[in-house]
Amino acid sequence: MRLLIVDDEIIAADAMLENIPWRGYGIDEAIAVYNVRDAKRVIMEKRIDILLSDIEMPGENGIELIRWVTENYPEVECVFVTCHAKFEYAIEAIKLGCEDYILKPATDEELGKAIQNVVHKLNQKRENHILKEYGKKWLDDKMLNAEKYKETLNKTKVSGKEFVKKVIKYIMSNINECNLTVSEIADHFHVHPVYLNRTFKKEMDISISQFIINERMKLAVQLLRKADIPATIVAEQVGYTNYPHFYVMFKKYYGCSPSQYKESIQYIENNSTMAV
Repeated sequence: MRLLIVDDEIIAADAMLENIPWRGYGIDEAIAVYNVRDAKRVIMEKRIDILLSDIEMPGENGIELIRWVTENYPEVECVFVTCHAKFEYAIEAIKLGCEDYILKPATDEELGKAIQNVVHKLNQKRENHILKEYGKKWLDDKMLNAEKYKETLNKTKVSGKEFVKKVIKYIMSNINECNLTVSEIADHFHVHPVYLNRTFKKEMDISISQFIINERMKLAVQLLRKADIPATIVAEQVGYTNYPHFYVMFKKYYGCSPSQYKESIQYIENNSTMAV
């Protein structure tokens, strides 16, 4: 925050500059000038955040200065400090949007706190601006993603059957992966999960999730037929890191546990061998 003090009373201006601990009130740099001409020059050369100006000065006065600032640098907040308690000055200050109107003599603390209030207002205004810009960017990103999604739909709608064939090939190549989910598959093909599910079900008359379960159970049966592979290893081979989950799914699908199925297969095979 940068403060510009404008007062034709050089001693008073220098005293405000040197005696008030501006940093404690949120000001990083304070500058003092003694007439409106120099004030305009500084404002044009540097970024001024707050203007603390006297009213009665030789040549152009503080009212004319703040009117010029309001027209050309509306982001600058203004505060009057004057020994004149004229009602018309106060009215003009309000019209010009001044933040405060301080009568001399004012203590250093009074001046500091008045400026601190303006610093607080500016900080809030800037934070609100940042949040507004962030919100705008977020909305723009959402719109961009929506457009990309539309483009993806248009591309994939043309060849639904070919698209589903690719999805099935991908599923079968990764059937043993525990993270094989609709979301993961959608990410791989750069499409939305809703579109992926809808297109797959339209072509296959079954959801992707159920298709994955069916293929895993079919593979599990093939592996269980091999006498040297225990059921726990079979579960891992078909994408289930949690054996109880595999157990529940298998029993729901085949009506018996993996171990019972394995025993029944071995029983059938042993009896067939004996019959021969």
